[in-house]
Amino acid sequence: MKPGMKIGNTATITATVTPEMFAQFEGKLVHPAYSTVSMVYHMEWAARQIILPFLEEEEEGIGGGIKATHLAPTPEGMTLSITATLTKLKGKAVICEVEVRNEKAVVGQGEVTQYILPREHISKKLEEMKVL
Repeated sequence: MKPGMKIGNTATITATVTPEMFAQFEGKLVHPAYSTVSMVYHMEWAARQIILPFLEEEEEGIGGGIKATHLAPTPEGMTLSITATLTKLKGKAVICEVEVRNEKAVVGQGEVTQYILPREHISKKLEEMKVL
């Protein structure tokens, strides 16, 4: 890992809610609002922004866990701001607190854990998991 990653680093992404982000299962709409699945995706993407500038050529980040609480609905067309803040560095683990806001409220909060590993190590583990 390149030097410079430190507790307190932040990264923010934005997104506008579209029908593709609505709560739905097996193609059936539950309600026309930002889904928890989409929120988790955005939380992980915001947290990834924290590690990207610090990855060496031979390294990659891999998800290690997420905790998420969905607090408020967001309808189509509203803009979301998703901010990740680096709170812990533990060995290869990079842990970020993440907050999702729309123009009116906090939509969600959570924690994303990523591990920085050699690409070769990730590839080897994936190969070991393949069914022969």
